[in-house]
Amino acid sequence: MKKKVTMQDIADRLNISKNSVSQALSGKPGVSEETRMLIQKAADELGYNYLNNRNNQKPNEKKGINIALIASDYAFSLKSFFGEIYLSVEKEMRTRGWNLLIESIDQDSKDKLILPSLLSNHQIDGILILSHISTDYISKIINTGIPTVMIDHHSPYLQADAILTNNRFGAYKAVEHLIQLGHQNIAFVGDIEVSPSYQERLEGYMLALKKHGIEPSQPLLFTDAKENQEEISGFVDRLSYMPTAWFCVNDGHGFLVQSVLQQKGFNIPQDISICSFDNGQLSQIATPKITTVNIDLNYYGKKATEQLSWRLNHKDEPIHEILLPTTLIVRESTAVNK
Repeated sequence: MKKKVTMQDIADRLNISKNSVSQALSGKPGVSEETRMLIQKAADELGYNYLNNRNNQKPNEKKGINIALIASDYAFSLKSFFGEIYLSVEKEMRTRGWNLLIESIDQDSKDKLILPSLLSNHQIDGILILSHISTDYISKIINTGIPTVMIDHHSPYLQADAILTNNRFGAYKAVEHLIQLGHQNIAFVGDIEVSPSYQERLEGYMLALKKHGIEPSQPLLFTDAKENQEEISGFVDRLSYMPTAWFCVNDGHGFLVQSVLQQKGFNIPQDISICSFDNGQLSQIATPKITTVNIDLNYYGKKATEQLSWRLNHKDEPIHEILLPTTLIVRESTAVNK
């Protein structure tokens, strides 16, 4: 009868303590990655029978492909935008028979660069990062070596695949729509420090003005606009003259701008036209409904999953940044400038 292989047999073979073997095989911290790999290799060679407290599965023997979806608490709270992307990712995972594990990163973990424990126990095959957390935090995730795809975020300091909206072209088309309606004085509203997407939308705004020979007016650029009514109202009150159109970096800003202007007695779109970005719920419930730029959020999940699948099999290939197209949805908030 074949002798049962024990942890002590593995320890004796590698000339290390039994405790180190136990820590490595149970996925607990306390041993280096190199030692952990040596222990696992020795265990396999000796025919060690892994037992897990919850089942008879090897700690590192996965059932299928495990993918972690990681985002900040803030991103997960934006259900009308990132929630739809999450649902599309979940659908794609089910279609492929992959397992999806969700990790929400709170402020303390972000500040202290504490990664989710599931990334260190060899259970995760790939990672999707939804939106921005912090450059240092995302860098630490990427440095685990687990194939990673970022969704709606990129940075020159982050070397990982990214699925992105073509923000520049989307904004360009939106502002050009306003120009074609006869508008020359077009305000920009949004906090460009919040996301690279907002900075790119400002660049699209500038490109459209340049293309049509319009000099941007500094007083009309509200590039650090927080998404609250009081701040928007204060900006409107400080203007020396009223622009005939406003391009807003997202639907939240668009809704607030429209509301503030209406409260101050302006008619939309007879007096002023409003255009925003994202085609979220606020653009659809506003009165009048707001002209906006649509992003296919379902397609985000599909492309992110496809790219991660490709990356799992092409780990040494150069990184890819994939731009998804946008479409302009013209509604009642924009009209010819009379």
